[in-house]
Amino acid sequence: MNSTMASRFAAALGFLAVVLGALGAHGLTGVLSRNGTTAVWQTAAFYHFIHAVMLFVLAQRPHLPAVAWWSFFIGIFIFSGSLYLLAATNVLWIGAVTPVGGLCFLFGWGSLVFEPKQRK
Repeated sequence: MNSTMASRFAAALGFLAVVLGALGAHGLTGVLSRNGTTAVWQTAAFYHFIHAVMLFVLAQRPHLPAVAWWSFFIGIFIFSGSLYLLAATNVLWIGAVTPVGGLCFLFGWGSLVFEPKQRK
C-alpha cells in the first residue's frame, strides 16, 4: 500500500470515528442507556479515533511502517467494532473477541518500539 492510499483509508476511518461517536452521543442514547452500555460505546469511539489518527500519522512518514499500520487498522475493526456491536445489541459474548483487537493495538505499538532505523 502506498502513502496516498494509507492516508485515504486513515481519513475514512477518522471520519467514521466521528460519525459513530456522534451516533452514540445523539442517535443511540435510548438504546445505549437501556442496555447500560454508553461507556462501552464511548470506549469504542475513543480507541477508534486515537488509532485512526495514528494511521494517518504513520501514512505521512517517508517509509510506511506496514506492520504497525495494519495492526492498528485491524485492531480498530476487531476492538472497536466488537465494542460497538456489544453496546448496540447487548449481546455480551461479542466482548470475547475484543481482547484480540487490543492485542492488535499492542502489537502495532510494540512494532514501532522495535522498528528498525530507516536509512535516508
